[in-house]
Amino acid sequence: MKHSARVIDAVMERRICRKLDLCILPVLAIMYLFNSIDKGNLGNAKTDGMDVDLGFVGNQYNDLLSLFFIPYVVFAFPITLAGKAYGPSRVLPLLMFVFGVMTLLSAAAQNFAGMMTLRWFLGMAEGAFFPLVIYYLTTFYRRGELARRLAIFYAASNIANAFSGLLAFGVFQIQNSSIYPWRYLFIIEGAASLLWSLFAFFVLPYSPARAAFLSPQERELAFQRIQHDSSAIVGEKLSVRDSLRVLKHPVAWVWIWIDLTLGVPLQSVSLFLPQIVARLGYDTVKTNLYTVAPNVVGAVMLLILAFASDLTRIRFPYIALGFCFPLVGFIIYATIDVLHNLQLAYFATFLMCMGTSAPSVILSTWYNNNTPSEGRRSALTSIAVPIANLMGVVSSNIFLPQDAPNYIPALGTTAAFGGLGLLSTLLLGLWMVFDNRRRDSEQGLTLKVEDVSTEVLHEGPSHPSFRWIL
Repeated sequence: MKHSARVIDAVMERRICRKLDLCILPVLAIMYLFNSIDKGNLGNAKTDGMDVDLGFVGNQYNDLLSLFFIPYVVFAFPITLAGKAYGPSRVLPLLMFVFGVMTLLSAAAQNFAGMMTLRWFLGMAEGAFFPLVIYYLTTFYRRGELARRLAIFYAASNIANAFSGLLAFGVFQIQNSSIYPWRYLFIIEGAASLLWSLFAFFVLPYSPARAAFLSPQERELAFQRIQHDSSAIVGEKLSVRDSLRVLKHPVAWVWIWIDLTLGVPLQSVSLFLPQIVARLGYDTVKTNLYTVAPNVVGAVMLLILAFASDLTRIRFPYIALGFCFPLVGFIIYATIDVLHNLQLAYFATFLMCMGTSAPSVILSTWYNNNTPSEGRRSALTSIAVPIANLMGVVSSNIFLPQDAPNYIPALGTTAAFGGLGLLSTLLLGLWMVFDNRRRDSEQGLTLKVEDVSTEVLHEGPSHPSFRWIL
């Protein structure tokens, strides 16, 4: 009997989801919180004069941000596939341990070369982290359950930015110390990452079938759930050649392109929000404090859009809406007299944060939902997500010291990328609507996505019964 033919106990399924939510999501969310803090803490450290203390000259701070993304992107693909082969539950804590060590050692950096070396290894450890978490979650949750869980996990990124601002607010008030306050920031954040990585190594389950917190009956049902509505072959053996076949379909490249466009708004906010807020004219302490509220509101909007997307089982309209917020926010900030319109300018920073995370989360859900093969899913994610992060190179080289404090070219460029992402998302979504109708017409029947088990869809769009999740 095929798994798709079995009746799944809805009550037990809800119980399984509750256990997964309680035992996996909090651990991953805190892991990603530290991941985001360790990646983006240079902005906070710079507001306390890190670049001056280390003797940076010219555009060396921007170079530091840019060069970080080279290992971040280059090593993401092989490490993600290694994570799929050896198990994300073991590889993720290992990556966290490494980037925790690099952050801790950053407190001892004495010059640009030392900090650059540490950031290189930090990029190697962090590049595959988010793609591997996305893949890991697809092995536990059905397609219609993924966006809101991924959003809860990803909201940690927004909370990280807010928490980092609060932590910097407290740490930077340390007086009469023998070391600079920004060094304390790296010590605290690096040590916390190390400790949590050790905890995660012993807590995260290898797979639903080996989760100690599930009963034998629940483990069997957990396997059936994924076989029916996530993976064509659960625990599929890794084949690099087969995984790369996902790139033969043009839609994969459109998804990668959209990830590229959303990367600029995402990285501009992540890396430069303290500098953007500094334009309001506040001192170092208040500048870091004033980054907290926009990041918290951004996390709330991310959860709202992701939950709505899962509820309706539609992705592209919510991605498009997510693009709209930062597009408007950056345009407002670039075109008004900020010092004479402080309230409107600060409101614009909320708009920037409200839409930078949601497109990334729901887009990742969109292409993972439409890729039944586990190997191809991990390959596509390990390429698309780092591409979005690679756009940190663009952000790092448009927010230039000579344009401070207004950064008008950077704000305009960021808005333009947001507009391209919005247009591309709408066009792809509409094409999928028409392609689904074409497939219905050719088969002479109307099929919904949930009518077809992923168990029979290993080849993806080439299968006649395949239907796009919009």
